[in-house]
Amino acid sequence: MKLVDQPQAQWRDRAHFFAVAALAMRHVLVDRAKARGRLKRGGDQRHVRLDEENIGADDQPDALLELDEALTRLAAFDPRLARVVEFRFFGGLTEREIADAMGVTLRTVQRDWVKARALLHRALAP
Repeated sequence: MKLVDQPQAQWRDRAHFFAVAALAMRHVLVDRAKARGRLKRGGDQRHVRLDEENIGADDQPDALLELDEALTRLAAFDPRLARVVEFRFFGGLTEREIADAMGVTLRTVQRDWVKARALLHRALAP
């Protein structure tokens, strides 16, 4: 709905659309997780796995909020790494689609994904 409510949106290209769509999905999921009203970071922190599985707002709202915070910190460190994670997690794009959308090589996306996962694992570790 966030994308549909943009009547004046001027998509420059496919990459621009995917970037906006992935960011919109991230915001929707984070907003929903916040709305669930769960306690923020109690003593029972759990390990959040960053793998091929998507984290849903309904089944793991705390994990999604932790991921969002870690992703925001990652974006401050390296915006391209954060975009790769957004495209992959929130946009559902393959490595090839991400490479095409970002205008980089497939190998660059693969390296960025490995690096982003390592940094996010460290940030999300209990």
